[in-house]
Amino acid sequence: MNLDEKLEYLMQGTDYGDPSIAEAMAQELRERLIESEKTGRPLRVYCGYDPTSSDLHLGHTVSMRKLRQFQELGHDVTFLVGTFTSLIGDPSDRDKSRPLITRDQAMENARTYAEQAFRVLDREKTTVAYNDEWLSEVTLADILKVASNFTAQQILTRESFHRRMEAGEPIYLHEFLYPISQGIDAHHLNTDIQVGGTDQLYNIVTASRKVMSSYGQRPNIGILMPLLPGTDGEMKMSKSLGNYIPISSTAEDMYGKVMSIPDKVMDVYAKLVTPWKPAEIHAFEADLKAGRIHPRDAKMKLAWAITSAFYGASGANAAQNQFVALFQKGNTPDEMPEYLTDCRETLLEIMVSNGLAGSKSQARRLIDQQGVKLDGATVDDGNLIVNHECIIQVGKRHFLKVAIKK
Repeated sequence: MNLDEKLEYLMQGTDYGDPSIAEAMAQELRERLIESEKTGRPLRVYCGYDPTSSDLHLGHTVSMRKLRQFQELGHDVTFLVGTFTSLIGDPSDRDKSRPLITRDQAMENARTYAEQAFRVLDREKTTVAYNDEWLSEVTLADILKVASNFTAQQILTRESFHRRMEAGEPIYLHEFLYPISQGIDAHHLNTDIQVGGTDQLYNIVTASRKVMSSYGQRPNIGILMPLLPGTDGEMKMSKSLGNYIPISSTAEDMYGKVMSIPDKVMDVYAKLVTPWKPAEIHAFEADLKAGRIHPRDAKMKLAWAITSAFYGASGANAAQNQFVALFQKGNTPDEMPEYLTDCRETLLEIMVSNGLAGSKSQARRLIDQQGVKLDGATVDDGNLIVNHECIIQVGKRHFLKVAIKK
């Protein structure tokens, strides 16, 4: 790639919510890339991940995919596990204070984070770091030095804090320390580039740059990625919302869930979670817009690209073949989970107890949306007592064989 192609690749999919910020970050990145080529020094790039849970979904991998792009171009990548910052809780984009977790919980979750990240990142080219190694050693004098660069007004005017003030929700003092702590991470790593989500705009583009400048360092460049919409195409991907695609399930599950996303977000998924280069993405979008490819076929191409990135070509081929056999040819799977009922349970109860819905309210929504079938027939009553052997189908991909206890 020439310089312009590298810049386009690294800025692919970024979102700053403000064209002037985007232009400034792109210009700084161009200058840093030129400098890197002249000196032969790779850029230092990092992204931090707070281990507040033990598993990752496709939304978490958006920033990892960007780190991988920097690796492909020869730059140094650090995967930073927030074993200390997770004890504070990131207030970004939160309407309430994030529940605190213990250090033991953070360390337990951290053990699985890095290993899952290597499904996207190049293991041999990735440095894994844990920020409790230096943040736990920060003194009060250090905090006072850094905090003197910020005003309470600057922090309180953040949208998330402003909403909470208007709603009468408490804002705790320790939450003010999160962006400062993130800035100390950037200072400690002496980073050139910090990758994060759009909800990290203040933390990265304002706080981290201000902290680095206060230490006499050249401020890092923020590469901000939008939050991936979930399978509903509306809300951000979240385990709590049930619209997520896990990366540690099966190739069949990943392929099928990508096939369930609305057509309108296909271009977003193409930019954020495929390994495609800009030219491939432009061609994909152009073919869709011109009608040269059917949306179903485009989605199959997208699902194959995403699945193969995690499970290889053979895994993606097997998943695609199963999908075609199951849904395009109208077959039901040869194997599916089984459940024994005593003929006293409602459809809602069976769906929740078998993981077909996260709650009764979600199960009701699925039924109201005509997304639940009993032996191939759409069901409209969640309080129906299931008292005979049958197959429950939720959406296009989830099946459960119900048997009767003898």
